[in-house]
Amino acid sequence: MSYKEIKVEELYNKDDKLKKEDVKGLMEWLEKQPHLPNVSELQVAIFLHSCYYGIEATKNSIDTYFTVKTICGDIFGSKNPKSDEALQLALNTLLVYPLPKLTDTGDLVVLCSLIDTNPDNYVVASQFNLFDLATVVYTLQNGPPQGVQIVVDMKGIVFAHFLKLNPIVIKKFLYYLQEGMPIRLKSLQFINIVSFMDKILALIKPFMKKELIDSLYLHTNTESIFKQIPKDVFPQEYGGSCESIKILQEKTKCQMNDNAELIVFLTNQVVDESKRHGKPKNANEIFGVEGSFKKLQVD
Repeated sequence: MSYKEIKVEELYNKDDKLKKEDVKGLMEWLEKQPHLPNVSELQVAIFLHSCYYGIEATKNSIDTYFTVKTICGDIFGSKNPKSDEALQLALNTLLVYPLPKLTDTGDLVVLCSLIDTNPDNYVVASQFNLFDLATVVYTLQNGPPQGVQIVVDMKGIVFAHFLKLNPIVIKKFLYYLQEGMPIRLKSLQFINIVSFMDKILALIKPFMKKELIDSLYLHTNTESIFKQIPKDVFPQEYGGSCESIKILQEKTKCQMNDNAELIVFLTNQVVDESKRHGKPKNANEIFGVEGSFKKLQVD
């Protein structure tokens, strides 16, 4: 593999709670799970960190991560960012960037905002895919942060964007975010909230666990968020010391294109349900969503 990853030994050296013997035990467990793909020691260590070193929680997270990403090809189906039209459109429409400066408590801030405000170019599944890729690639290359705080800037979002939201896609992704993705999700923060925020919340809250609802913050402007996340972490447009949004967008494109081989590897880590011990899993069993939603009704 030619792409860059942090060495797993660096994680052991930096985190005395991360035990090599625990990771080894999980690797031995993985060998007895024929439905799961080959998983690297680095990936297992990141999963263990994300689950606060709990062994059983890590096993569940690993299985959920690979199962959901395999089943939900509508979200996670990108094969190669250089040739995937949906991902390229997302890169031109959205900024989804793990900001380089961590908070004082060691949290990574992932900023999400619109670059192209034309609703015709907005696809929510591609946004989720881009968030997943950018965050997972960052973690593999830099090691896991203490936590992840997601900041969604709603500037430029209009009601036509809301009408393009798909409840099934949202349910799938929020399940993945909370149950499988190898991060410690600390907060979900919306800034510059829109007048129809109540409708957005009515759509997403049923799929959020209490812990995530309790760490959900709404800000009418950018100033109030600085009480929770230092201004210095943010791009220049927010008064911070980070580079401009335009530069960050170009860096996101480079991150995706330069790590195409890594992304192809991650996408090809799929589950073979025919080899799972016990009953195979499918989207209907996990989410109970196939055909269960009527067309989104709006007052």
